[in-house]
Amino acid sequence: MNALAFAPSGFLQPLPLVDQEVLGQLNVNGPRYTSYPTADRFVEAFGPEQYRLALTQRAEGAGAVGGGIAPLSIYVHIPFCESVCYYCACNKVVTRHHEKALDYLDALRLEIELHVAQLGRGQAVSQLHLGGGTPTFLSDEQIEQLLGWLREAFRFVPGGEYGIEVDPRTVDEARIARLASMGFNRLSLGIQDFDPEVQQAVHRVQSFESVARLMQAARASGFESINMDLIYGLPKQTPQGFDRTLVQVSALKPDRVALYAYAHLPQRFKPQRRIDAKLLPAGADKVAMLSRAIRQFRAAGYDYIGMDHFALPTDPLAVARRQGRLHRNFQGYSTHPDSDLIGLGVSAIGRVGAHYSQNAKTLEEYYDALGSGEFPVVRGLTLSRDDLVRRAVIMAIMCQGRVDIESIELAYLIDFRQYFCREIEQLGPLVEKGLVEMEPDGVRVTPMGWYFVRAIAMVFDRHLQADQAMERFSRII
Repeated sequence: MNALAFAPSGFLQPLPLVDQEVLGQLNVNGPRYTSYPTADRFVEAFGPEQYRLALTQRAEGAGAVGGGIAPLSIYVHIPFCESVCYYCACNKVVTRHHEKALDYLDALRLEIELHVAQLGRGQAVSQLHLGGGTPTFLSDEQIEQLLGWLREAFRFVPGGEYGIEVDPRTVDEARIARLASMGFNRLSLGIQDFDPEVQQAVHRVQSFESVARLMQAARASGFESINMDLIYGLPKQTPQGFDRTLVQVSALKPDRVALYAYAHLPQRFKPQRRIDAKLLPAGADKVAMLSRAIRQFRAAGYDYIGMDHFALPTDPLAVARRQGRLHRNFQGYSTHPDSDLIGLGVSAIGRVGAHYSQNAKTLEEYYDALGSGEFPVVRGLTLSRDDLVRRAVIMAIMCQGRVDIESIELAYLIDFRQYFCREIEQLGPLVEKGLVEMEPDGVRVTPMGWYFVRAIAMVFDRHLQADQAMERFSRII
């Protein structure tokens, strides 16, 4: 059976299923590359002082004549959930005590004001995303209060992307309309799978009919873009059963679909210990699910954006893909490659200039820092010149499926073939397997290579090649 893949050249081409030998060789552990270097490379030597300096540099750039600095993106992490989903690897606090949100909102207000003190009031924002956890754990009044603080601190530009993640079990049609009235224009629904047995196995039960009603309400309320999250590789999933979910999702026609491979890392994420590993699908079945998803969504009119995203051709993500403006950040694929990202809330990750930062992962540590009038940043990284060069190459692979050698050489003043002579040699086996093509002016990922695009990017990861400590990452399929 053939599947279909979106080739970097823009043509729809047949893509055969991967045979067991190739799967065994390349279905290794590896990063998702929402950043380079990856977050596991952050160091505790980067703290509040370094973060404050990064903000100061941005503020000075924004104030310079003709600075032309891009608007900000803002991510706000709401960690609370009423119940635990067994597959979840997010930073969360499982509780039914909604009063716990009061202290958290107070802390967010303090963190927002610290940024205002450093950046000045009124910096432009073109993207906002509330994630979690479950952002709709907050009441409508609390969400409005949070938005009010953000609007007082920043200037939200017209036509921006303002989104919120929604657990369908926590909202009804009226609440969807209320979120739209607050100014949200993008909605992300966590679905994972519509199969009742799979839902039971991961402790997240929600019917197709209830989600369909929410979709209808979101359309009627004026949401410009609706995303659905799916996961393949969950317990009790089969390619045939997942086919039914794919058909149901296609019928609802969300603007975007994020399709993630389940990463079973019970040693790191306690809820996953409730999953019986014997119920997880085999690697070959996971590849089949990905292949059939590509075929189903392409047949339904979606563009295959890359590793884990599909979008309708009119969606800004698909437009950015065609125009070569696609980017990856800590939330996945993005249309704003030049935006600094401010992360607010416990464990939130940000990027300002050539600096990455992450907040404290526990509420206690997060509250203590803000109570002392300090940024709650506990680790991060200032990128070296080599990091910047490799980030450009890895992002080109992950987003465009092609590295243009001349562009890299002009931007970073290097001889590409000399700088990456070892990496080009290491690409040899991937070229032989038909996953990569070495062209006179670049490196191109083949249609088959999209299955293993993370493995291709890993070749250029200096940190990963140096220590080979792969066990902390998920499988790439």
